[in-house]
Amino acid sequence: MSKQEEIQKGYVPEHVAIIMDGNGRWAKERGLERFMGHQEGVNSVKAIVEAAAAVNVKYVTFYAFSTENWNRPKAEVDALMGLLVKTIKSEILSLNNNNVRLLAIGNIAELPVSVQEELHEATVETAHNDGLSVVIALSYSSRWEFRNAVERIIKDAKLGLISEEHISDELISQYMSTKGIPDPELLIRTSGEYRISNFLLWQIAYSELYFTKKYWPDFRKDEFYDAIIDFQQRERRFGKTSEQI
Repeated sequence: MSKQEEIQKGYVPEHVAIIMDGNGRWAKERGLERFMGHQEGVNSVKAIVEAAAAVNVKYVTFYAFSTENWNRPKAEVDALMGLLVKTIKSEILSLNNNNVRLLAIGNIAELPVSVQEELHEATVETAHNDGLSVVIALSYSSRWEFRNAVERIIKDAKLGLISEEHISDELISQYMSTKGIPDPELLIRTSGEYRISNFLLWQIAYSELYFTKKYWPDFRKDEFYDAIIDFQQRERRFGKTSEQI
């Protein structure tokens, strides 16, 4: 029986978020430039998109570039941005052929104009697709998102659009980058690191966490299915007792 066949079809997470980590270390261990790790990591993204669609996951969010990543060497950042443009441009046809919608979250205005243009084109070109939604988090961090949400809430309050009585978890969620996207049930992090790294902190309040020592370039379909199988073996109680489930 294949890994995919082991998955219980009625209990697949609707939304899986992934912290893709270990590209640089993967390359270093092979005597390659760090950028080669990022290039190979793109193949893992493609594999996971295929795997997610095959088992009816509805959303996959990839943490592609954090606000902290701007502090990396300029040459690496420039190479990453170039890789983004090339990958997005080359994948639009495949996304449409497979009924996949592309979305982007984060401080997109901080990205190079070329990346912004390719993102805009890809999101518009795939907006009609109603299968899997692939969400790319770029120039994103939860603290940036919280700050941005608070600023917008204060602005709307000053305009009289909302009042103190309106503040609720549901309202705050409407001011997050992920408005309209369900919270992830499963968060995966690769490369053996056990931290969240400023990613979707509001949204993962009830997510199951899955950590693997595999570097991202080595994380492919079977590894993704292992994470879902592990998820399916957990009891999600949301504060209740086992007897109440």
